[in-house]
Amino acid sequence: MAQLRYWMNTSLDGCIADAEGSFDWGEPDPELHAFFNEQERSLGTHLYGRRLYELMRFWETAPDQPDRPPVQAEYARIWQAADKVVYSRTLAQVDTRRTELVRDFDAQDVARRKACADRDLSIGGAELAAVALRAGLVDEVGLVVHPVVVGGGTRALPRDVRLDLALLEERRLPGGVVHLRYRVRS
Repeated sequence: MAQLRYWMNTSLDGCIADAEGSFDWGEPDPELHAFFNEQERSLGTHLYGRRLYELMRFWETAPDQPDRPPVQAEYARIWQAADKVVYSRTLAQVDTRRTELVRDFDAQDVARRKACADRDLSIGGAELAAVALRAGLVDEVGLVVHPVVVGGGTRALPRDVRLDLALLEERRLPGGVVHLRYRVRS
């Protein structure tokens, strides 16, 4: 069975965006972007909340821009090749290829998708991931911790969930960034 992975850029104080919604501190340099590409290659499906989907849909046309660095063009191809499921009650439609719009998160549907998948799935967006974490669907949590403290904002992990984790990998990345990957213990 495929794994459901939640991994996110986070500040040292555990936020994916500051109180104003900015995450400019997480902008990857080419070496960090290559690390992201490496992680994304094994994914077959992304599960997104509306806000994250609206940010990520940029990658649908990114390779068409002639000044795009090669590592970003590669990421765009990886992203385009994956299936996407967008959970939203407000979007009327989605405008990217290989994308399905679903109105409500259904834990049984996600469990079925995991059981039927031949490649791992990722879940993104702090609110959507929190729902999946509460439902016990997430198999791995990965945090890409940046050397910045933002003092508050959108938390990477919900406050009301306890997770017992086993460290699978730790990796130092450029610019003082650290990747921590954990398996969620049942």
